[in-house]
Amino acid sequence: MQKQDTCQLLKECNSGIKMAVDAIREVLPNVKNEELRKKLTACEKEHEKLGDETHSLLLKNHAKDEEPGIMAKGMSWIKTNLTMSVNPGDDTIANLISTGCDMGVRTLQKYLNDCQNASDQAKALVKKVIKLEEDLSVDMRAYL
Repeated sequence: MQKQDTCQLLKECNSGIKMAVDAIREVLPNVKNEELRKKLTACEKEHEKLGDETHSLLLKNHAKDEEPGIMAKGMSWIKTNLTMSVNPGDDTIANLISTGCDMGVRTLQKYLNDCQNASDQAKALVKKVIKLEEDLSVDMRAYL
């Protein structure tokens, strides 16, 4: 049961990290404020680092990482591009990123609650990702 919970938790975490990196990369070309650009770029790098850690733990548990669902990726892309076409600006970017962070936190917390038998190492990694997402969401408030 521990391995199953560990793998499930890590797969969801890895998928969420990929969604976050994709979202940041999607909006970065439209960012005007240099400080916002720096924060998003730094957060992208931190997500990539945590993604590498997640991938390593998945391999250690003889599991494969999974890509985010096609529907989730498609809906995210449509929402981002439609919203940006109607209201381009750093406030829109901050709102999109903040909303994505909040969704990520809720999803990861649900999996953390559901996968109670996961390894302590996997739980600690997911908590790092949750903290990163919470911090980024708070940082975005200055640009709303």
